[in-house]
Amino acid sequence: MGNLRAGGIVSLPIIDLRRGHDECRRAVLDAGKEMGFFQVVNHGVAEQAMRDVGALCHEFFALPEADKAAFYSEDNDKTNRYFSGSTYETVVGHKYWIDCLRLGCTIPVGSSTRDWPDKPNNFRQVVEKFAVQTRSMGMELLRLLAEGMGLRTDYFDGDLGGTDVILGINHYPACPDPTTMIGLPPHCDRNLLTLLIPNKVPGLQLLHNGEWVHVEPLPNAFVVHTGLAFEVLLLYYN
Repeated sequence: MGNLRAGGIVSLPIIDLRRGHDECRRAVLDAGKEMGFFQVVNHGVAEQAMRDVGALCHEFFALPEADKAAFYSEDNDKTNRYFSGSTYETVVGHKYWIDCLRLGCTIPVGSSTRDWPDKPNNFRQVVEKFAVQTRSMGMELLRLLAEGMGLRTDYFDGDLGGTDVILGINHYPACPDPTTMIGLPPHCDRNLLTLLIPNKVPGLQLLHNGEWVHVEPLPNAFVVHTGLAFEVLLLYYN
């Protein structure tokens, strides 16, 4: 699945969650098996929630460094942290040109947001609303995948699917010398599903038939990536 267009741009499979249940179940499993990427539309996450969280994240990274310093940490085991990739050097001698805010959100949310930034105003409320809606969509996809694999619908519920959501908010500042910097290195996600909202600046690539190609995102769609944990399950059950 996926249509490779001239110029190295790939059109990912598009799954409309308002279509029939059986059609969606087959489509998400086929996309997960054949490409590992697809786009989801009519996913149930409000467009306003997506716009609000995008605007708020821009505001966060524009804050003075003094306001962000309390959350800065290079400890990978810390659940909530703000960090800069520029402190790490790649194997080819380049720098990672990226700032990231990583947040853990336990569902139901409860008090998990108390360790989140409280600036800009309404940051916790806006991000919490987005996280709850996004997780609901993610769990719907996992249930469709479970059914498609011949498993019980709730196979990924609970501990296996995870009661936690990890929000990774990436910011790529203007780079003075792109020849010495990269955003992120080639990598595989280790989880079951990654739900992405690309911004207006293109840059997302995937490895398709041995070639790195650009992804063309649809407006208000999520790009979904099935991670290594899902690939292992596919090998086991198929």
